[in-house]
Amino acid sequence: MVPRGYAAVRQYREADVNSLVAEASPHRLIAMLYDGALERLAIAESGMTRGNVADKLRGIDSAMAIFAHLRDVLDYEAGGAIARRLDSLYDYMMRRLLRAKIDGDIAGVREVAALLRTVKAGWDAIAPGALAPPGRAFAA
Repeated sequence: MVPRGYAAVRQYREADVNSLVAEASPHRLIAMLYDGALERLAIAESGMTRGNVADKLRGIDSAMAIFAHLRDVLDYEAGGAIARRLDSLYDYMMRRLLRAKIDGDIAGVREVAALLRTVKAGWDAIAPGALAPPGRAFAA
């Protein structure tokens, strides 16, 4: 049973997130996806540490879904070689997480989190719109 008031809190939180997404630039949206993936990886790692299979699976599956979405929004025309390299990296991270999920390999989750922190640091250092041709947004 869901505690009384929990549904209202969840609705408020979802409305807040939807508002942020609606107002965010493409650059900020990618940063938010990276943050979300890192949060899910932390949930997975915590679940694995505590022996909580539900958290492990929820965290890994959610992170993999974010990486799949990131691959789907890559703009190869605008991004060129960078987009192709990101596609390969996202593919590797998804395969590494699948292996970690199957084997219960916490090192795999930590490896993906470390890789993503590196990518995110680079992404955060880019000024929004710096890579985009005039009038066109650059999508990761």
